[in-house]
Amino acid sequence: MAPKTMSLKRAFSATLQQIRTYSAPGDRSIPAAKQKYVPTSGTYPKGFLAGTSHAGVKASNTKYDDVTMVVSEEPCAGAGVFTRNVFKAAPVTVSRQTLSSRKSDGLRGVIVNSGCANAVTGKKGTEDAAVMARETDRCFGEVQAGGNEDQTVPRTLVMSTGVIGQQLPIEKITGAIPKAHQALGTSHDHWLKAAQAICTTDTFPKLISRTFTLPSHPDTEYRIAGMTKGAGMIHPNMATLLGIICTDAKIAPSSIYDMLRRSTPNTFNSISIDGDTSTNDTVAFFANGAAAPNDQPAMEFPSDDGDSPHASSADITAMQETLNSFMGDLAKLVVRDGEGATKFVTIRVRSDIGFLTAKRVATSIARSALVKTALYGKDANWGRILCAIGYAPGIIPSTEPVDSLRSRNLHLGMDDSKFQVVPERTSVSFVPADGSEELKLLVRGEPERVDEARAKEILEMEDLEILVRLDDGPMSASQRREVKDRRIEQERRGISRPLASVGRKQSEAVVWTCDFSHEYVTINGDYRT
Repeated sequence: MAPKTMSLKRAFSATLQQIRTYSAPGDRSIPAAKQKYVPTSGTYPKGFLAGTSHAGVKASNTKYDDVTMVVSEEPCAGAGVFTRNVFKAAPVTVSRQTLSSRKSDGLRGVIVNSGCANAVTGKKGTEDAAVMARETDRCFGEVQAGGNEDQTVPRTLVMSTGVIGQQLPIEKITGAIPKAHQALGTSHDHWLKAAQAICTTDTFPKLISRTFTLPSHPDTEYRIAGMTKGAGMIHPNMATLLGIICTDAKIAPSSIYDMLRRSTPNTFNSISIDGDTSTNDTVAFFANGAAAPNDQPAMEFPSDDGDSPHASSADITAMQETLNSFMGDLAKLVVRDGEGATKFVTIRVRSDIGFLTAKRVATSIARSALVKTALYGKDANWGRILCAIGYAPGIIPSTEPVDSLRSRNLHLGMDDSKFQVVPERTSVSFVPADGSEELKLLVRGEPERVDEARAKEILEMEDLEILVRLDDGPMSASQRREVKDRRIEQERRGISRPLASVGRKQSEAVVWTCDFSHEYVTINGDYRT
């Protein structure tokens, strides 16, 4: 082939690779395949408002709104869960201080900018985040003229998303905050625009709303609404990405954080797109009680002595279940919009050793680039799944000294047993989304004769489940002896949390992830430009 022809072929190939099939279009139009996830109407909590404005935080953004304000008409209870990344962004630090100082009470809401993460920006970044909070408070007359603003604890939380390591154009943002305040409203369009304005590489705004009731007064309709953003740099180590959830139910400030914390592990802490935990991850939860009857007490978890004078325990349980389901649905939308993703993958792992074992294995599979690329290529290369199980952190044999291991084993219960994963008890299957029969790949450590045509048929589907059974078969005599010996040792040392049901009770962990496509590399190869 002539050199000129080869050069043209390479150039044409490179051009094709830059065509973004699954990433956000430049005009922010929503891809046809994603439009089904965008609500056309909603039921939004009473007393909450949403508004947006254009600041032009990113120089290339000349017209799209990139500042979002979500607030309560009256100060309310609020809580947040934040990234555990050591390099916490300035908004994370400022918001945590606000919640701590106000003891989760008297919050107004949240102000968000997209286009710049305000992360790893030093003292200037912290000052800018505080300015964003104060300027939002000022819109509600909550910064006194002539007062010492530096000593005023803000009522507004702050979130930022975008490129790490760049300073905020703070003047642009402070100029846009009053405009977002002026644009506040309660309609579906207001909430949808707010969800859109916090997006970065997202292909669609992620917004959910629903109604619910509480057992003690079922005639009262409550509402909960929330938005989230995130498509890349997604791997949980608290909650992940940005999320804002609001309800008009009445929750005591003393309990709202516990409620959010309890809902996090199996929702926002169970998703992974690329294994990267962001510097900015924040999920905030606000409750203003605007829909509650005047005499309705705030929901509060029972005190240590079992006394709960503030609300029915049935109400608390129902509210927790509502929040669990709601946050789970929000988290799944993030995975469905993973950068370049073509598949939504549920990884379900069952173990009779413990939940931690199941979660370790599920997370390891979700993070495996080889598993994710095979799914993208519709290749039933299930050996990669087994490989990811075998090297999972906490599963792979440790090089730590025996004494150190023994001490940690006793603290964690059975979840550091060398028998967490035994090949002869391990089975793996593909479970089709259409409800048809699962395709067994490995049964008790023995490979199955896989029907490649059937496997390809399953992998053509947008939704897929990988089912891993770590408890498929009886424990060996040595396993049973270890279980018995560890339990005796735990009881001797007075450890109150031995897993007495180990070997009998099944634990299940679920992690949601997506595949890796060429598009993911394209998006992240030139993210800043």
